[in-house]
Amino acid sequence: MASPSASSRIFDARPTPRPNTAFRQLRGPLSPGEFAAAVRRAARGIGEQVSCDARYIGRVESGEIRCPNYAYERVFRHMFPGHSLGDMGFSPREAVRGRGARTSGSTPPTETRPEPCVQTIEESDVLRRAFMTGGPAAVAATSLGPDPARAKHRAGAAEAAAVEEAVRRIRLLDDRHGADSLYRRAAQPLSIAYALLDAGAQRQSTTDRLHAGAGELAISVGWLAHDSGRFADARSHYAEALATARVAGDPALEAHAFCNTAFLARDAGRPREAVRAAQAAQRAARLLSSPRLLSLLALREAGGWAGLGDRRSCEEALLRAQSLFGRGPTDADPEWMSFYGEAELEGLEAQCWSALDEWGRAADHARRAAELQSPHFARNTALFTAELAGNLARSGAPEEAAHAGERVLRLLEHVQSSRIRTMLSTTARLLRPYDHSSAVAGFLAHHAQPGSTVPGPRPAARGAGQ
Repeated sequence: MASPSASSRIFDARPTPRPNTAFRQLRGPLSPGEFAAAVRRAARGIGEQVSCDARYIGRVESGEIRCPNYAYERVFRHMFPGHSLGDMGFSPREAVRGRGARTSGSTPPTETRPEPCVQTIEESDVLRRAFMTGGPAAVAATSLGPDPARAKHRAGAAEAAAVEEAVRRIRLLDDRHGADSLYRRAAQPLSIAYALLDAGAQRQSTTDRLHAGAGELAISVGWLAHDSGRFADARSHYAEALATARVAGDPALEAHAFCNTAFLARDAGRPREAVRAAQAAQRAARLLSSPRLLSLLALREAGGWAGLGDRRSCEEALLRAQSLFGRGPTDADPEWMSFYGEAELEGLEAQCWSALDEWGRAADHARRAAELQSPHFARNTALFTAELAGNLARSGAPEEAAHAGERVLRLLEHVQSSRIRTMLSTTARLLRPYDHSSAVAGFLAHHAQPGSTVPGPRPAARGAGQ
């Protein structure tokens, strides 16, 4: 029998869990699965993203999760107004993480136990450091030893959960801060995930989770490469995710991989490939009973048709996307689609009209996208506002474009995205002939300040990179 893994020893250092009877009472007559669905619906209602399932509810009620992360806390407080964490049966946050959670004789400082519920710390620098210095990557890495190519033991549920949590952490950081500072750091958890997959798992259910987790992680890392202008790297990661999906027979992962491949192909100036990839994604997604997913994929197809200059096909795809979106969210919607709401629908339609040189129409949709976007998705707010600035500059509204550009510059103090900065640089070039306007001159001066721009790939085709 294999010896216990380092990650198992780390988790064993925790106090014996005590059942959370208070939370069980809040669940009432609902089954764990039904209650998890209610949690997901509540999260969507306040613009949060959680991947709650029956297993998570079981971990809470068994006492394994002593304190929820900040996203779950917001959802639970929304569901149960007036209830504190203590009222819901949870331990104080300071008691389960940091110095306050350590006692004499517990795990030594060099083997600090990672808290299973990753905390959503607001300060970006703290988040970026935490991304690779602990948490899921550390849990999974301990099972591999110094040589990731040779795992100490076959992976179990703890390692699968660590890979899944790494995906969530990357997405959260990208939503709030953009891709540039995260891409290189994300390579380690990705290599760990595939090393765990190569080492094999104790159960088929764990193997399935590892396939799905590794594939989703490859897509997330691919997106970081994509958004930071590393198109060749992104293409490689998306292809890796697609291969993983095909090996595992996972239509959800396949649809996601093709979705991002379509997006990348459009940005890289390969619109016909974007159309084909989006159509392939839709074929896979028809097995998943998610109208919202099919809506997003129809928008990916529309973007490809717009890049080809095929207005009729683009409009048909847009109408299909709007109709599918109107059917509303369902419990079958993938977790990664938490960003896809009315703001994203408007933003992607704006990109289509921009690619078709309908600048005024594109500006109208981009403006609505920026207004509707949840503050949680800071990167997307910056993206839609940058799209608005570019469309206004091209449609003969230089002063309004300059004001939108100023808003983007303020957002870029907290968001790092080469893609958005490249778009803003293009807008600045378009506005230079209008520098006699005080608004335009002010924007150009601010944009020219050190640190306001970074080199990035120039759009390869109409609408690419938006």
